[in-house]
Amino acid sequence: MKLKEKVQQDFIAAMKARDELRKGCLSMLKAAIMKWETDGEKREANDEVVLQIVQREVKARRDAAEGFKTGGKMDMAEKEEAEMKVLMEYMPAQMSEDEVRAVITETLGAAGITAKAEMGKAMGLVMGKLKGKADGGVINKVVGEILK
Repeated sequence: MKLKEKVQQDFIAAMKARDELRKGCLSMLKAAIMKWETDGEKREANDEVVLQIVQREVKARRDAAEGFKTGGKMDMAEKEEAEMKVLMEYMPAQMSEDEVRAVITETLGAAGITAKAEMGKAMGLVMGKLKGKADGGVINKVVGEILK
């Protein structure tokens, strides 16, 4: 089943279950998918595009939750985190930091990158391998630690 179809089915199930949090979150996700499909030329969102949209929405929720925590609005931060958990269901399983470290070490060793000055090149190589499988912040942190 396509990821877009799964979102639609889960949205309908949330409506029937009267789960307002899931319904609202999936409604916003469906709107983001539809916006992508209708921007410019008319096109169909495949699983890769839907995954990118989900990643963008998860990042937006994470950033908003951090902002709310900084501002002392814990109830709003909890709502954003709950929505983020709903969206994470559509992401592939995320790698642990140790798994990320192993992939980065192998990739940088094979490319011969050892200097902090090559951080941009290193991130480009690593993100190509780990995109969607690990959080970008974790990847950036680990690459920074390895390229001291």
